[in-house]
Formats: sequence, structure tokens, C-alpha cells
Amino acid sequence: MTDTPILRFSSFSLPVPTHLSDRGYEAVQITLVDCPGHASLIRTIMGGAQIIDLMLLVVDVTKGIQTQTAECLVIGEITCDHMIVVLNKTDLVEPSKRENHISKVTKKLHLTLEATKFAGAPVVAVAAKPGGPDAPESEQSIDLHALVEVLSRHLFVPQRSGEGSFLYAVDHCFPIRGQGTVMTGTVLRGSVQVNDTVEIPFLKTTKKVKSMQMFHQPVQQASQGDRVGICVTQFDAKLVERCLVCAPGGLPSITAGIIQVYKIPYHKSPCTTGSKFHITIGHETVMAKTTFFGCEQPPSSANTFDVSRSYLFQEQMLESAGKLTKASSVAQPSSVESSVVSGSQTQYALLEFEKPVICAANSLVIGARLDIDAYIQYCVCLCVCVNTCRIAFHGVLLHSSEDLEYQKSFLPQLKVYKLKTKEGVVERIQDERTVIGRGLFKRETKIQSFLGLTVKLSSGELGIIEGAFGTSGKFRVNIPDGLRMETQDLLQSSKKKGKTKEGETSESEHSSIKITMTFRRYVFDPEKKLVQ
Repeated sequence: MTDTPILRFSSFSLPVPTHLSDRGYEAVQITLVDCPGHASLIRTIMGGAQIIDLMLLVVDVTKGIQTQTAECLVIGEITCDHMIVVLNKTDLVEPSKRENHISKVTKKLHLTLEATKFAGAPVVAVAAKPGGPDAPESEQSIDLHALVEVLSRHLFVPQRSGEGSFLYAVDHCFPIRGQGTVMTGTVLRGSVQVNDTVEIPFLKTTKKVKSMQMFHQPVQQASQGDRVGICVTQFDAKLVERCLVCAPGGLPSITAGIIQVYKIPYHKSPCTTGSKFHITIGHETVMAKTTFFGCEQPPSSANTFDVSRSYLFQEQMLESAGKLTKASSVAQPSSVESSVVSGSQTQYALLEFEKPVICAANSLVIGARLDIDAYIQYCVCLCVCVNTCRIAFHGVLLHSSEDLEYQKSFLPQLKVYKLKTKEGVVERIQDERTVIGRGLFKRETKIQSFLGLTVKLSSGELGIIEGAFGTSGKFRVNIPDGLRMETQDLLQSSKKKGKTKEGETSESEHSSIKITMTFRRYVFDPEKKLVQ
């Protein structure tokens, strides 16, 4: 049983607002998911945010935006499209200064939200519990009716579907003597009926659905979006707190996965290949090692990963620009091991989990550094700048492996390459179709791996590496079309200039014509072959 704080739920009903009156509803039921706001409980926040349709961002009006506020805003941008900001605890502001203070905080919030998808979101000031939690129940809330009115105006009917394999997010579990074990949660996909058989992958067991309730009312069926309690045949409830339940065989346990990834712009530290991050996927948060790579061409279809394509290795993830739902167009710094990337770059991340993770295809993935402290500074423009925002990136799971030995079976399928360039010089001409070069290889390099690779002379000719010349790292290059006359003249002229005391050509002589070799080395190729 996990010690993760549980999500808390409550609900209330509202009359159908005017803009939904033609839908035939008698009332609208709203379920509140209370995600704990403290920064130390970010795991619970990330888990709860994935099952909401509209976000209420609660801000202490006496403190303004805090660490957890900013991180909740980032999570909100990733997980939902609608938000209302609630300024709470207005009773703690001196009445004579209250209106002016609320106005200032509201303006700062609007400025902050301008850079997000929530620009223009309504801000409502309330005091939900004047006097704090120890105040008598007779103490009335302040302006809570205004929040209900704003919420009513912004209500919408979410898109729901009962199609697809059943998937259910469990947030609490408890036994009922003589009846079975009850799981409470939200249906994420598909539907379930009484007498269906469901699987609890975490326990590697299947159970029969005996009965179901939605807000104390018995029901025979529940579908996507429904908040439902499901009573199944008995099992030890202490073994489970938060988990996923599915149709039998519906959820794999994966050891590695590939996501299309987007960097959170507020995370200022570089996300480097080889680094480990806390990965939240479904209801689990586990450590994983990352490898970043990308390509300039967009995928042929959404939410897919083409294993047959080649991808460019990245030492680190590129910055994202704009709102969190879009990738950036930022160039990668040049390197001898990777090309300069420009244009619209599609980025991916390989995640190698420290332990198997139970999750569905196309699951939302959030990467974070939960081992660092977060704090906030205000920029001159009054927009929020989270210098050490712990949430680093997000994406969608596109491809995965269930094999415990994925390094042997899964990784070699990935065509992720480093683009390398080596440069040497022509030392001398041997004949009109052969030159001797130096500087591409060290003395100890096994030149056999490079035999047959194409090189280019700075004078324009293309050549092929034929083999080693001696044991000092020199090599022989064949020029299939022959050297140009002007190249031969230049090399013959250099040859006549004489030798140094050691018998080697001088620096000015052998640097006149350069030899360049460019090739790909595939990162996960067990044979480490070089490809051009």
C-alpha cells in the first residue's frame, strides 16, 4: 500500500445553464477533484489532473502565486483546456484595502496567464471558509455564489465515448464485509457493466464486477468520464491504493518506451541525454533514463512512431517556444557528433524505466526533477519566471517494449544515429588515382572499420578509403574518377618543396588539400557499423 496522499472528491448539482438548455438535461452534476496544492505533493497533483475537464486554480490572495501555483498551472496547460482562477481567503485582507489588493493580484494573474493557453481566464475572489478551518460552521462563505455563477457560464459538455477497451483509474480502495472490495475511481476509456470481468494488473488477478454505484445510486453500467464505485469479489484492499484497472489483457507492463516530447519552457536546466527523471505515467511515478532524438520531418500520422525511419541523436532536448502544446523551432548547437537542426523539429525521448510500468498506449507522460527545490522570481514585466520549475517535459507514449531484456530486443530496432565528421589532409600523391592521407585516424585506430567509406577532397574529388598505409595511422585513398590535373599539379608542386629533417612533409605542404569523411554511427547498433 502506497503512502501517497489520496485524491478527494465531492459533487454538487446546478440548474442547466441557458447555453445548454437545448441538450435536454434536467440538471448538471459537477464533480470536484481536490488535488492537494502543496509543492511536496506534486505526484498526487499530476495524477489527479489527468481526469479533469475544467481546472479551478486556487490562489491564496494574501500570497499570490507560489511554487505550487506555478507548477499546477504548468500541469493544467498539459492536461486540460479550460480554467477558472479562484482567489481565496479574501477575508484575511483588511476590508478598507480589500478591493484594491484583489485588483492588483488579479492584474498580475492576467499578465502571467497571457503567455499560456489560459489567457483571459476569469478570476473570481472568494472566502470559502472565513476564519479558517477552525471557524464555526455558522460562518458564511463570502462571494461563493459569484464563483458558482462564473462556473455555470463556462460549463460545457465534454466529449465522451463508450468505445474502446475498458480502462479505469482507481484512487481509493476499501473492503465491505460480506460484499467484496470496493474500488472508487474514474472511467478513462470504454465502459463496464455489472457481471463483467476486470483485471487488476498490479495484482496480476481478475475479478468479477458484483455491483456499481455512482454518487450513492446503484447503476448497471458506467462509461468514459463517469465517477463510479465498483464492487468486485474480495481481495486485500491494503495492497492497492491508486492503480489502473482494465479489461482482461488490456494493459501491458512496459520496460521502455518512446514519447513525442515537448520541453517545459520554465524548466531552466538542460534536459540531457543520459539524465534520469521522475516519470509520471498513469497513476505511477518512476525513475527513467532518457535519450533524446529527433527529425525535421513530421510523423506520417498522429500518435505514431515509425521504427523504419532514421532519427538524429541529441545531446539534449531542444527548447520549446510558445504554449506548451506546441514544439519549437530552435536550432541545436553545432557539434562534431550531430548536425545543426533547423526548422520545425519533431523530438522524441526514449525512456528506460528502473522498474516495469503498467500503462496504456498513448498515455500522457510527464517528466520532472522532483529531487530539486522549486522557487519563483518575478520578472520586471510581472510575469512569473520559475527558475527551477521541476516539471521538465511532457509527451505521449507512442511505442514501447514489454521485454525485460529490451536492450537486446527493442533498442537495436531504433535507428538513432550520431552524425560524425572526421578531417585529415593529403600527405602526397601516389599516382593519378591514389593519394596517401593522414590525420583522419590515430595510430591505434582499426582502419578496417572504415574501409570502403567515401571521403571528399577539398579540391572537389570523391574518394574511397582502400586501407592503411604503414602503422602510423596513414591511409590510402582511391579516386575512382581520377585526380584533376590542377590537383595533381598542386600535389606534385608540394612534393618538390622538399622534406623536413625527419623526412616528413612540412605543415604547409600536407595541409594544402583536406580530406573530409562524414558518416553515421547508430547508437543502438550492437555491431557499431558505420553508415554513409
